[in-house]
Amino acid sequence: MKSIEVRELVDKFSLEVLAGRDKLDRKIMKARVYRPGLEFVGYFDFFPQEHVQILGKKEITYLHSLTEKERNHHIGNIVKYHPPCFVVTSGQEGLKYLTKYCEEEGIPLLRTNVLTAAFLGMLDAFLLKALAPEMSVHGVCLNVSGIGILLRGKSGVGKSETAHTLIRRGHRLVADDIVVLKKLSSQTLLGSHNEKTKEFLALRSVGLVNVVRLYGRKAFQDETRIALDIELTKWRDNELNNELELEPKFTEYMGVRIPHFEIQLQPGRDAAGLIEAAANNWYLRQQGYSAVEEFMKRLELE
Repeated sequence: MKSIEVRELVDKFSLEVLAGRDKLDRKIMKARVYRPGLEFVGYFDFFPQEHVQILGKKEITYLHSLTEKERNHHIGNIVKYHPPCFVVTSGQEGLKYLTKYCEEEGIPLLRTNVLTAAFLGMLDAFLLKALAPEMSVHGVCLNVSGIGILLRGKSGVGKSETAHTLIRRGHRLVADDIVVLKKLSSQTLLGSHNEKTKEFLALRSVGLVNVVRLYGRKAFQDETRIALDIELTKWRDNELNNELELEPKFTEYMGVRIPHFEIQLQPGRDAAGLIEAAANNWYLRQQGYSAVEEFMKRLELE
């Protein structure tokens, strides 16, 4: 199972460390954060102890309202479960009692000035990506008119050259050669790079190029949601290629089904233009429009 260390949260969000500075190597393995509530009154039947615990104004104000004996009892009950860390939001103060217990139990106590709701959203989004199941595939990842494309095919078929043409037309590179796929949900697949190949595109007969240096920042983006899986293949003469509407096909990655198209190549064929057409046509279908349905209706009117 994937995990990250608490220190990554400290670095990412510039968190202040109030306790447990020597325990920042504790592992976080669950993506969703949690705000303890019923646990403060002793109900722990469904306490997600492996999650990052957020203490907002509601929680801290409640603790401040207790007597010292009650406060020590409730906090003691929670820290004994050893969650990865506690994060106090909104820059709240008066936390000596929390600091004491966290130091004793070796649990990092962190603080941010960001308001609770905003911080919850940022931290959830970060953890969801950081802890998402992932795999690497050989291909090119692009964002074409706002639509994420995973471009695959055998080595030498022309994936990078086609990607270069699309970039020159104003679309964006995400990754070349090694594409990292992250599963964010049962229906959401994110495409990204592996940092080492960031901004680079390998072109046969030319070599390695940096698309940002060549075409500016608009030529690259870090990640995109994958909407289409397009495979480039060599042209096959004895195959029918003029269907009005292709039968839906899908490729599955980590249980996520992605619509699949095959584009056959031959000299003079505008592969980049066909990818643009496939992306735009897919978008129209998502909006409820079908060119084939409109065409058939016109035929019925004759």
